[in-house]
Amino acid sequence: MAEIEATGLTVGEVEALAVDGLRWLLSVARDAGGDGGIGWPVRPSDDALDPMLYNGTAGVVPVLLEAWRHFGDDSYADAALRAGRGLVEAVERVEDDSLYFGRIGMALVLRALHVCLGDTAAGAAADRAVELVRSRFDGERWGELYELMGGNAGIGLGALLLGAEDLAVRAVEPYARTAEQTRAGVQWQFRPGAPARMHHISHGTLGIVYGLASVGHATGRKDLVELALAGASDVVSRDEAGPDGFLVAHSDPHHRPDVVARYNYGWCHGPSGDAQVFRLLRDLFGDYDLWPALADRCWHTVTHSGVPHRLRPGFWDNNGRCCGTAGVLALACDRIAEQGDSPEFAQLLVADIAAHATRDAEGARWSNVEHRADPSDLEPETGWGMGNAGIVRELLRFVRVVRGGGDTAYAFAWPDQPAPRA
Repeated sequence: MAEIEATGLTVGEVEALAVDGLRWLLSVARDAGGDGGIGWPVRPSDDALDPMLYNGTAGVVPVLLEAWRHFGDDSYADAALRAGRGLVEAVERVEDDSLYFGRIGMALVLRALHVCLGDTAAGAAADRAVELVRSRFDGERWGELYELMGGNAGIGLGALLLGAEDLAVRAVEPYARTAEQTRAGVQWQFRPGAPARMHHISHGTLGIVYGLASVGHATGRKDLVELALAGASDVVSRDEAGPDGFLVAHSDPHHRPDVVARYNYGWCHGPSGDAQVFRLLRDLFGDYDLWPALADRCWHTVTHSGVPHRLRPGFWDNNGRCCGTAGVLALACDRIAEQGDSPEFAQLLVADIAAHATRDAEGARWSNVEHRADPSDLEPETGWGMGNAGIVRELLRFVRVVRGGGDTAYAFAWPDQPAPRA
């Protein structure tokens, strides 16, 4: 496919945009320690480097691995190894243990550096991170957050992927004691004292479902599986867009209604992320009359929502992987790879990402928008959640998917995005 229909972009031009994004990302890397290590701040103006998966150095390494495999250019592998040195040092000093904000997410990236590039120091640091996480468990939780991104569910999922099944089980077992019965299933409080109950993958019920289902299935714990399915049932019962669509509110009661929209469409709090959970439940448990249909309904809602157009102030003003266009693109490419969807909507998303890029001699980067601020264009970020790393990673995969040839997997498998299955 030489040209992306209705956009004027060629696949080669999308690839060149990704290269420019990588160039800017590497240009803002900083020294991390005296052994040649490098790291990234969340924003170039920030004083400190950040090691986390969500929007720090650990989240940059996956796109470097992606670029190394995609282009066969060892300079990207060298940069990934240098970033790994900074992460090795950070394992001992980081305060958080979670998947997206702390040690267990860093451990997954360090293990990938060991497996992909033979970095034995990174492998040893991954093992050390797991033991530190294990030692810091109080029997109930690791910190204030109690969900996928910052709490037990993500730690359980990360531990499972790192081969620490005993830790994975210990991490998710407390959900059986803390589940709140609802009319259709169960839900959980995401933070002590918070009146709202969130429903989606990042901080809500479906993220806990993802961790419980993965750990329960892998370890033969039917009780954990049943708890996961009860959580999924609660969220399904809240759908307001059936029978063709699927749309569940951000939270009940509405969390921070002054700043948070009631309905969202991205990965974190919307049907783009919900569909990833339903894809996982399909892969683990079958039931092909239920889970694929729910994933299709999620996609129907996303594609009929107005995304990626900025229809009004506050609607769809984020390019990133967590809350914006790149996260929807990830699901679009999953669907192309998995069930032969038309690439038309993915092409629309890529064209929008390209249109919002700032490109100059330093490379390409993206500014998200806060319509209540002046100026409204926010400083570009480096990492996976809101910045270049998450966007460029999805652009590179899009190029491979539309070119064909069967190479639809990522170099680093994201822990909560199931690999496509025919």
